[in-house]
Amino acid sequence: MIVFDLSCEDGHRFEAWFRSSSAFEDQSAKGLLMCPHCGSGAVTKAPMAPAVPAKGNARPAVPAKTEPEPEATSQGGALPPAVREAMQKLARLQADTIKQSTWVGSRFAEESRAMHYGEKDAALIHGKADAKEARELLEEGITVAPLLIPFTPPDETN
Repeated sequence: MIVFDLSCEDGHRFEAWFRSSSAFEDQSAKGLLMCPHCGSGAVTKAPMAPAVPAKGNARPAVPAKTEPEPEATSQGGALPPAVREAMQKLARLQADTIKQSTWVGSRFAEESRAMHYGEKDAALIHGKADAKEARELLEEGITVAPLLIPFTPPDETN
């Protein structure tokens, strides 16, 4: 497999993987390539630098520049700015809420019930519950909500 930097006639740059250089040429000739940003079919290879690994003991003198986050896209292209802004706000709100709550892992249903029935003081918690456990909690009148943005539990990070 080989990765090429590609660009469209509107100047959008993106990467694409191909089985070989000839596979790129074949797809290009058949008009199968399309810009994921604007849908243009006028796609060509963009200039790219070869990937040369640094020596194992070499350290960069200047911190590497951080790339801007890629533009969020949907199946139809770029997300409208209002939707992207709403998703960013939701992600920040979820992150702030998680910072203020306690991770209880797979004990989520048990801890939620204990707080609901007054066996423990109420507190913000987050953890794991399968669909059956969540449904049972809701049926008991216990308010629960899923995390809408993907989240890596603290016990699964390194």
